[in-house]
Parts: sequence; structure tokens; C-alpha cells
Amino acid sequence: MTKPSLPELLHAAVAAVGGTERPGQVAMAEAVAEAVDDQSHLLVQAGTGTGKSLGYLVPALAHGERVVVATATLALQRQLVERDLPRTVESLHPLLRRRPQFAMLKGRSNYLCLHRLHEGVPQDEEEGLFDQFEAAAPSSKLGQDLLRLRDWSDDTETGDRDDLTPGVSDRAWAQVSVSSRECLGASKCAYGAECFAEAARERAKLADVVVTNHALLAIDAIEGAPVLPSHEVLIVDEAHELVSRVTGVATGELTPAQVNRAVRRAAKLVNEKAADALLTAAEGFERVMELALPGRLEEVPEDLGYALMALRDAARTVISAIGATRDKSVEDENAVRKQALASVETVHGVAERITQGSEYDVVWYEQHERFGASVRVAPLSVSGLLREKLFAERSVVLTSATLKLGGDFNGVGASLGLAPEGTAGEDVPQWKGLDVGSPFDYPKQGILYVARHLNTPGREGSRTDMLDELAELVEAAGGRTLGLFSSMRAAKAAAEELRGRLGKPILLQGEETLGELIKNFAADPETCLFGTLSLWQGVDVPGPSCQLVVMDRIPFPRPDDPLMSARQKAVEEAGGNGFMAVAATHAALLMAQGAGRLVRATGDKGVVAVLDPRLANARYGSYLRASLPDFWYTTDRNQARRSLAAIDAKAKADGA
Repeated sequence: MTKPSLPELLHAAVAAVGGTERPGQVAMAEAVAEAVDDQSHLLVQAGTGTGKSLGYLVPALAHGERVVVATATLALQRQLVERDLPRTVESLHPLLRRRPQFAMLKGRSNYLCLHRLHEGVPQDEEEGLFDQFEAAAPSSKLGQDLLRLRDWSDDTETGDRDDLTPGVSDRAWAQVSVSSRECLGASKCAYGAECFAEAARERAKLADVVVTNHALLAIDAIEGAPVLPSHEVLIVDEAHELVSRVTGVATGELTPAQVNRAVRRAAKLVNEKAADALLTAAEGFERVMELALPGRLEEVPEDLGYALMALRDAARTVISAIGATRDKSVEDENAVRKQALASVETVHGVAERITQGSEYDVVWYEQHERFGASVRVAPLSVSGLLREKLFAERSVVLTSATLKLGGDFNGVGASLGLAPEGTAGEDVPQWKGLDVGSPFDYPKQGILYVARHLNTPGREGSRTDMLDELAELVEAAGGRTLGLFSSMRAAKAAAEELRGRLGKPILLQGEETLGELIKNFAADPETCLFGTLSLWQGVDVPGPSCQLVVMDRIPFPRPDDPLMSARQKAVEEAGGNGFMAVAATHAALLMAQGAGRLVRATGDKGVVAVLDPRLANARYGSYLRASLPDFWYTTDRNQARRSLAAIDAKAKADGA
């Protein structure tokens, strides 16, 4: 039997999901197949509605070697595992004459730990939590959650937190899960044979396609200890998120509460001298943090340096002492030691990293309303790490609806450790960029309106003219508005103002769960939804409920953002344009994602309104506009209102 062609396979897969083949999807599948066969790297921009999941799954499955697919969001992971992969595998089975297997793999803390569930949290600092399991009618929400988790443990096949509906609080889940450092290991755990996390890893080892998340991919790359099974092909979906997710995994943090927790956990396992030394170091660190002011530390202050060195040295002594207590008779001693070691090793690792003072790290103080002060350390750049760890040993395909910023892939490529397209040398991977377009007719379906007449937004103060403009636009649209704001303060101010002015329901992020807000927004066309960062990237509401997307201002990073400002300064010191390389690229990516909320289906029509005149007036405005979908462009406020009113009238005539 002859080997089936890629067009045959794609046709069968698309038919199985009830879709229609699109030119962009075909072009993407061909490019992915070529990259996989050549063991090269590919960046693919595939607009909403392209069908990019099948565009990479079909050639990957046809290749026959193990493929890892990493995504940023739970929604896409579920779509792949529950819908796209089952249908694709069934449709390709007769043609491939084999049935590829697939599995999902997450970090260990995402799975229920049976040891924790049945034995309790070692040295539990919240006395009586697990006693509530036995109570006939638990009085607290936490007690109810824990009882439900115990009942669920008897029914679940995966132990995956995301399979628990409705979910439980982070506090409750923390009582029944462990980090990889806290895990006893299958061979030493009484529940190892039944372990949900180990079962997931075993399924992944046998699978042809392993679906995971960016964070686990980063851990696999950074920590050197393989978490994912070996693979020849890596596909990174939602790739615009990869750099920030890898940065998050590579960021260390120390807080007084965290250090004090490590002291308490270690106290019962080591001699009094070692415990006292760690306690004294913790007290010194806490005194320093009481005076901490938010901001970057270009040099580690002397008092913080001494405090961290004391912590580092005391933690090292405690780690050695814990290792010497292996025969100590302590109830559930293995779990106690593991938890204590995990806490103290984290303190030691972060303290040592900051005191070493690498020029490739950025250190800063951060102040949190609820948790107080912390000291954080993050890599100045993750491009070298990605180039070395991600691209060196496998073919990598990165795809998203927003990879091409300002007209090319070089900005995103540079952040990933890739040289400008066509200039790669021996030490820099070869790669190719491909924009397969979108099935949507953006110039006919959408308008980009920039309110050129408004005042340039400042850092502080109310923007009365912007609120007036926003109210007029929402009124013209008949509601149907997704408001994307650069800060929660701005979103709250706009919601309060418009609730007083308009007779439209205004939903505000934070007043209900995000899922519930989006559901209510989609259900009532007169409703508006206002919020901040997660709405810029996480809302998919096709149809008449979202016909106006408003951005209050260009979402540049804050000038006092320690990491972004450090990255910008580093580019400038190297002779580059730090503003364009960092701030403008950051803003372009967010604006492209935000504008992408408008047109989600072929029948959608509407307006993206940017209430920041700099998009029209500033020199960098053309770069930002080139990063957005190719909407019809205007600065005429009357035209924008007339268009919105016409779209609203049409929607109402159609019964929406």
C-alpha cells in the first residue's frame, strides 16, 4: 500500500471535525511537514479561524516520531486532548494503518497526591484541617472542599485538578498536592503504585503525541532533569506567550513568610545549633525586608547582601544536617524530610543566586498588598537559554495568531534566541517564518478607529475626554463592548463612570469568576465587559455580543517595571533601540492579541477603538498598526459612531 499523501491526510482530518480546508491551513501543514523532515525550525503566524491545530497535528502524526505539543492555556490543552486529537487519530487510522496514542502531561502539583490525601500534610501548620474530613457537616468552605476531594479521589481516573468540577480553592488543593521536590518518589511512597502523577508520566512515555504546557516545557529545558519523554519534534502553540512563561519559571523569589515556613519545617529535624542559626538569619532577613521599597536593585544593598549570605550559609548547614538524620525516628519521617528539604533548598538556591550577583540577572524588591515585601531575581533575557536548550536537539515549530510584529518575525525571533531570518550561522539555528493569513476579510469585517483628537494619556489622573469618548462609542454600539484597560484602576474608573451614565449592564473583571463574566457577556448583547490583562488574550465571543473592542491606551510596560526597564537598558547599552526592542514589541503583541478579540467568525463585524492618539501621531504608531489585523483604518470619530450604530441596527434586525 502506498504511503498516503499529506493532502489526503489533511482532507480526512478536516472532514472528521466537520470543517472546511482553508488555503492557510494547507500551506501551514506543508511547511510543518517540510520543517519536520528537514529537522529545521519554523515560525508560523496563523490567524484566528485558520484551523492551525490540524495544520500541525496532521503532519506531525504522519511523521511517526514522538511529538510534544506545548500550549499556554488550559482551554487549548483540553481542545486538543478532548476534541482535535481523538477525531484526528480516528480519521487518520485507516490511512496510516496505525492508531497513534496521545496523552496529557502536567507538573506534579497539578495531580492529587494520595499520600497527602490519606496521611495529611507533614508538620501541618494549620492544625485540624484534616480533622474536618471526619466531621459530619464541615463548617468551613475549606473543610467542604477537602471532603469533596476525598470523595473525588475514589472516582477520578486521572487525579488531574482540571478534571474536578467545580474546582476548589488553591488553599484546599495545596493540602492534597506536592511539588516535585516534596514528592517521596514512587519507589519510597506507600501509594506509589496508585500515583496519578506517575501514571500520567507512564502514559506520556507510551504516547506518540504528548500535550503539555509552556511551564513544564521550561522546567524540562532549564533544570536539566528530563520531565518530558524524549522527542524529535516540538510544537509550541500560543508561542507568543513562551518567553514570559519561561521567564516566570526562571524567576526566584524570597519572602519573610516563606523563609519562616522553612525554619519551622526544619526545626524538628536538625540540632538546636543549626536550627537557631537559620532562625537568626530569617529574623535578620525579615528586618531588612521591613524597610524594602519597590524597585530594581542595580547593586544589592549591603544590608540585604549580609542578610542573604547569612540565610544561604545557615540553609546550607541545615540541608547537610537534614541529610544526616535519615535514621531518626519521626512519624512519616520521609515526607517530613522531603517537605523541609524542599523549603530550605528553595531558600538556599534563591539566596545564593542573588549573592552571586550575575550580570545576566535582574534583582528587585516587590511590594504586594496582601503578602508584603519580597525580593525577586529573574534572567535579563531567556533568549540564550532557549537557543541552547530548545532549538539544539529537535525540530521546533512555533505558531500563534500574533508572531509577526511590525511586519516581520524578527522581533519575536530575537526574543527566542533566533538571529534575523536568513542570517543564522553555526551557533544560531536556521529558521523560516511563514504568515498563512486568515480566512477572515479584515478590511470588510472590521474598522480600526484611533481617537486622534484625545489628549495624550499621562501616568496619573482621570482622563475625562477618554471617558466621554468611551461612553459615546458604547452608546452607539448598543452595548456589545469589550473594554481592555491597561490597569485595573482604569477599568474600575471606567465601569463606575459608565454605570452612572448609561443604561447598559457593565461587568467588571474581579467581581465574578472570569468564566462566569465571559458567559454573561456572551449571553446578553447589551452587556459590556471591562477588565485588564487576561481579557486582552482570553476572550473568545463570536457573534453580536462583541462588536466593539476598546483599548484605553497603548499597553506599554510601566516605566518602573524592573525587568522590562533592565532589558530595555541592556539593548541600548549594546547599541540598539531599547524602546522599540522591548516596550514597543511588548505593546504590539498585546494590541495584536486584543484586536484579535473582535473578529472570531466569518460573520463578525465591528470596530476596534484605540483611545490613545499616539497610535496615529507617534513615530512608532505605524509599527504598532502594522502588527494589528488589516482592518479598515480611520481617525474620524463620526465615521466610527455611524458604523457602530449601523452594525447595532443590523444585529437588532437579525434578532440579536
